[in-house]
Amino acid sequence: MSRTIPLASAKPTAQAIAQQDAAWRPRYLMLAPHRLGFFLAMLVLVASGGWWAAVQVARSTGWWGMYYAMSPSTIHAAVMVLGFIPLFFSGFLFTAGPRWLGVDALPTRSIAAPLVLQALGWLLWLAGAHWRIGASLAGLALAGLGLVWMTALFLGRVRASRADDQVHARVIAAGCAVGCLCVAGLWLSLALGTHALSRAFIHSALWGFVVVVYASVAHRMIPFFTSSALPMVQAWRPFWLLWLMLGAAFMQVVAAWLAWAGVPVVGAGPPWTLVLGTLQLLVGGVLVWLACVWGLVQSLKNRLLAMLHIGFGWLGVAFVLAGASHWLAWGFGLGVLGLGALHALTMGCLASLMLAMVTRVSCGHSGRALVADRTVWALFWLMQLAALLRIGAEVPGIFGVAWAWLLPTAALLWAGTMAVWGVRLGGWYGRLRADGRPG
Repeated sequence: MSRTIPLASAKPTAQAIAQQDAAWRPRYLMLAPHRLGFFLAMLVLVASGGWWAAVQVARSTGWWGMYYAMSPSTIHAAVMVLGFIPLFFSGFLFTAGPRWLGVDALPTRSIAAPLVLQALGWLLWLAGAHWRIGASLAGLALAGLGLVWMTALFLGRVRASRADDQVHARVIAAGCAVGCLCVAGLWLSLALGTHALSRAFIHSALWGFVVVVYASVAHRMIPFFTSSALPMVQAWRPFWLLWLMLGAAFMQVVAAWLAWAGVPVVGAGPPWTLVLGTLQLLVGGVLVWLACVWGLVQSLKNRLLAMLHIGFGWLGVAFVLAGASHWLAWGFGLGVLGLGALHALTMGCLASLMLAMVTRVSCGHSGRALVADRTVWALFWLMQLAALLRIGAEVPGIFGVAWAWLLPTAALLWAGTMAVWGVRLGGWYGRLRADGRPG
């Protein structure tokens, strides 16, 4: 008499487990720190981009009127520097940071409150622009509290570390501390109605906080990513390059405060103009050279890697444009390229690196291949076009009668690009990983 041997039930694959619930659920944002941080950053990014595009179109066409309780330029500058970027930072600091430092990662619930405070604060900041300045100041206070809280949590990870190499993490922590001071200074200056002082704090936050963090991450990660993807390119990152970038950032902070104090940094005559312009040209030349040494040309074989290298190359271009602007102002009295250099930094360098790094982390931590598909590649080049249009808007007559439309066109292109990117990746953060793994 034969026995029937029961067949072992097949074990479901990780992918099958993930597909059992393919819905977007808010609770999945809490599965990993980068999910919540990046998602909230996307909310502020898309909202601020759409708002600024509406402002630019209204200014250019007069199709609709907009009441402003505060200077829209101040609202725009602050949210672009201190709004979504620190929230993107949180995704890196609490995901890659613990690995750098050799410490345990914090659970997402431990960082949720400071991140939500920042997002709510910046959305209130935007709403207050058309309501009352008190609302914007309340939003800024919430955002500042969230940033201080986030910085304290990251400092706690740094203090707990026993890793041999803590240079990059400590530089980033110092940059975050500068950002906290700048938010406090910005709040105080706006409460007192000293808008010139508020501009100095925003520029200090840009260079002393945002650029410092970007430079540290770029110095650590770009050579590593490049040598991993392109073995023929050696990872070369001597620390003097990091000190050069940090010194250049400090120079820009000093220039912002000298301008606030009444020391002219543009215009014919003052020697400081030539000193600053010359230093900017020298730094820009070194950074363009560094972009080539790090493998700019070789990286073009890999789209995701190329995005990183092109974004870093914009940093050198920004310094060159700033230096050229000072020399033109001194020699010919031409006040051009100043804001062009600023947007080469923000839209060209910082935004390109943001798109590349966030896409890379989001792909890797969602179970997707580490590649820039056609959609991401197209969005990247649309962003480059927006940056070029914004820079071109600083040169009157460059496109004839169409010149007046460069600003709104650049703003609309930026808003549309960020909306598509934000909605796409935002859809990933609220879903389980495609490969069924945790995180």
